[in-house]
Amino acid sequence: MPSEDAEPPVSAEDLTQQFALTEDGLLKVYSVGPVTVLGFSGKDIPSEFNVAHYRSAIADLLKINHSTTVAFDVTGVQLVPSGLLGLLVSLTRMPNHPLKVQIFNPSLDVREVLAITKLNRMIEICEVNVGEIP
Repeated sequence: MPSEDAEPPVSAEDLTQQFALTEDGLLKVYSVGPVTVLGFSGKDIPSEFNVAHYRSAIADLLKINHSTTVAFDVTGVQLVPSGLLGLLVSLTRMPNHPLKVQIFNPSLDVREVLAITKLNRMIEICEVNVGEIP
């Protein structure tokens, strides 16, 4: 039986703006629900991107909201650090929580990396109008 103090999952309709997933503010939550969309607000991702710092926060967010798809909006991001690629793979392998992982609007360089590493077979690449993200 759920606790009376438990907060209901956040739905996409409840969000009127992006919010930071962690205190450093690098990774933003654009929407949550069956499809959860995360992004970097068009800023390049530093090479020292701390994957461990984000992995548990993302996993918790996805589980709480019963997400079946997680999408990363990389609009305006030219390169992604290897740690982010590892994070994307780890999300496809979350125990007891099968997920579809998508990447929105990757640059040509990011597409090339995904193709060379064959991650484009595990991660769906989507071109979306960022104004239409759920």
